Amino acid sequence: MVRQELMRIIKDRRKELMEKNETEHTDLLSKMLLVTNENGQFYSEMQIANNLTGLLVASFDTTSSAVTAVMNYIAELPDIYKEVLEEQMEIAKSKGPDELLTWADIEKMKYSWNVARESLRLMPPAQGAFRETATEFTYAGFTIPKGWKTFWTVHSSHKNPEYFPEPEKFDPSRFEGIGPPPYTFVPFGGGPRMCPGKEYARLEVLVFMHNVVRRFKLEKVIPNEKIVIHASPTPVHGLPVRLHPHEK
Repeated sequence: MVRQELMRIIKDRRKELMEKNETEHTDLLSKMLLVTNENGQFYSEMQIANNLTGLLVASFDTTSSAVTAVMNYIAELPDIYKEVLEEQMEIAKSKGPDELLTWADIEKMKYSWNVARESLRLMPPAQGAFRETATEFTYAGFTIPKGWKTFWTVHSSHKNPEYFPEPEKFDPSRFEGIGPPPYTFVPFGGGPRMCPGKEYARLEVLVFMHNVVRRFKLEKVIPNEKIVIHASPTPVHGLPVRLHPHEK
């Protein structure tokens, strides 16, 4: 059903582009319709629909979980919220009333992104992934042969005090400077097959933070709400939050 609706939208957009002879667009669908592969061929409507389906599905559960994690901590920690607010208000002051954020604005959100990353360290949306061992190795007294399919867990490194001192403490400064050692902070995986949606997720989370924090003060309705792990970390009561508008 989703793919059928996407196919309809793609056909309509292709027709519109052809009728208007347009070649310059910033939206993703238009770019997919106009781009060619290494042989100069356009992508089929089904290929585009499949890519859009992957984008929609992959960016929904994990990103909503990431946003929930950020909301959980900035509502719980007033000092963290205050610094995020100050950074976002500085950016807002440089914009017109209805002016949209630019990539340059996103790049300025360094502290906010550190807060988001620390939230992802403590509440990662994905719990791990499978990898095939490239060589035999020994770990904790167990020998893992070459070619085995292994499952690595995010928490095994995110909560490792060797890489993250006081691992249960919320500390965005961990990501200042060069940040954690490679392959220790892995909410998006790592290496050449890491999540291709990392920058898209970063954009979604930071735009969300910008639009919520600069308008509202947040208050958790249920302090110390229990978080359970299903596929992703899930607050048992849905993380109800009161939004208090800032005084003008």
